[in-house]
Amino acid sequence: MKRLFPLLILLVFLFACGEQECEGDCDCVKKEIIATDQAPAAIGPYSQAVKVGNMLYLSGQLGMDPATGEFAEGGIEAQARQALNNQVAILKAAGFCLKDVVQCQVFVKNMDDYAVFNTVYKEFFKGDFPARAVLEVSRIPAGGLCEVMMVAVKETDCGHECGDCGHECGESGHECGESGHECGESEK
Repeated sequence: MKRLFPLLILLVFLFACGEQECEGDCDCVKKEIIATDQAPAAIGPYSQAVKVGNMLYLSGQLGMDPATGEFAEGGIEAQARQALNNQVAILKAAGFCLKDVVQCQVFVKNMDDYAVFNTVYKEFFKGDFPARAVLEVSRIPAGGLCEVMMVAVKETDCGHECGDCGHECGESGHECGESGHECGESEK
C-alpha cells in the first residue's frame, strides 16, 4: 500500500491540474487564429493558421484555388504551386514572409512526383531553405496530389513589415528581401 500511495498522489495531481480551463488572469498561451479568404477555407475542424507569440503554425494546404474551391488543373505541378500560393496568402495575412518559414512538411500521393514538386518549391524558396520532410501517403484529403504544412518564426524586433522591401511576398516570383536588403534589415 505504501508503494501505491505516491502513484495515487501523482494521479490525483494529474487529473486535478491537467484539465483546468483558462479563466480570468491565468498564464495560458495567448493564440491568435489567422484566416483569409485568399486561401481555401478549412474543410474540417481546424484553423488555416494559429499565431502564438512570434511563431505561426500553418495547417496543411491543398492545391485548391480559393476562388473556385477546385483543384488547380495540371497535375502535381499545378497543385504544388497552388498549395504554396495558398500558404503565401496565409503568411501574408498574418504579417509573415516566406523568409520567416523555418519548417515545411510535404505530403505527396506519389513519391515519383518528388522532382516535380522540388522544381516548384524552388520557385518559392531560393537558398537558406527551411527544414523539410516529404512523405508519400496513401490518401490526401479531397483527393489532392499534395499537401504542404509550414511553421514560421518572425524576429520579434524586426524593423520592417513584410513587403517593406518593395515586393509583396511571393508576388512576381520575388521573395521579401530580394530588392537589396533582408526583411527586417534597416535601410541604409
